[in-house]
Amino acid sequence: MPSRREPVVKRLNRHLWLVEPLEDEPTFLIKAMFGGKAVYLHGRFILFLADKEEPWRGVLVPTEREHQPSLIADRPALAPHEILGKWLYLPEAADSFETDAQWLVQRARAGDERVGIIPPMKRARKRKSPASRPGQGNS
Repeated sequence: MPSRREPVVKRLNRHLWLVEPLEDEPTFLIKAMFGGKAVYLHGRFILFLADKEEPWRGVLVPTEREHQPSLIADRPALAPHEILGKWLYLPEAADSFETDAQWLVQRARAGDERVGIIPPMKRARKRKSPASRPGQGNS
């Protein structure tokens, strides 16, 4: 007897509400990435919304290391992520999570250079010539 397959239901990210104020921005973009949502604004990668288990449950802030001390001074719940130390992390469990996360969104919208990074350019894949593909040689 064939097995019945349950329909695949995509689970929404629990932190999407945070970026609703950005949805009217023409440069706003959100992409699925590594089980979370990467948020872009004005060509910058500004936030990563993570809703897995700790240490991936909250908001990661892509930022240059030189900006970390001033962001932490403004929002003490932020700390370098324990795995991705180049980014700051605001854990969902922080008492100030909602207000701090909303503050980060406001700072990004205002163009605060401390919040976000310019994503690295993707390298173009080298295309194999037809002669180098199996069964495609020039005979």
